[in-house]
Amino acid sequence: MLNLMRLEMKKYHIGAYIKRAVFINFVILAIVFMLIFITKIEGDQDLRNYQAVLGLIDSGVRAVFIIFASVLIAKFIIGEFKYKTITVAFMYPINRKKLIASKLAIVVLFTFSAIILSTIFVTAIFCAVSESFQLLPDALSLSLIIQRIPVVIMNAVSASCIALIPLYFGMRKYSIPATIISSILIVSVVSSNSGNFTLYDIILIPITLAIIGIGVAYSSFRNIEKIDI
Repeated sequence: MLNLMRLEMKKYHIGAYIKRAVFINFVILAIVFMLIFITKIEGDQDLRNYQAVLGLIDSGVRAVFIIFASVLIAKFIIGEFKYKTITVAFMYPINRKKLIASKLAIVVLFTFSAIILSTIFVTAIFCAVSESFQLLPDALSLSLIIQRIPVVIMNAVSASCIALIPLYFGMRKYSIPATIISSILIVSVVSSNSGNFTLYDIILIPITLAIIGIGVAYSSFRNIEKIDI
């Protein structure tokens, strides 16, 4: 399994996706600073403390990488079925279930790692700049950082599983646009912010969606040995 994952990452040049993920980090940082700048000009109270801004960073990173995961699914799996290149892989003496499972494992691990590392990176840069230039009126406390660690980890786990749901829509007609658009719709529904509240804040919703994502992933390769491409 690990060897299959290594070969798949080499095949799809995973380094290029890591570079794009790093670039996305700077885009998120730019958007956060822009929102705080706009908030100051308009006198809005939504982003006037670290609690709110760190929540925004967490939510933004999670949403972006759920969509990013759909791009990986489209490239690693949907595209292979759409253009029938998967038939070449299936000709090798490799268990089909293990092959698809290795692709899904790469997507999940990449999404989880990207969310954790990006949240750390964006949060660290933001806090350093904020403390230097007094962007926020309140002080950053160690207790707040410690409180957010389990939240970020749990959100990353659930988001990594939720990111698998678009696989269902993409596999129906081997459609790359359906895969990516469905992920955007999911993010739009669960991450839309209204008064610092999102549906993601209702713990039952991300848990339910994560279970659905795992179910979609399992169903995608459960009968893969019987499918004619």
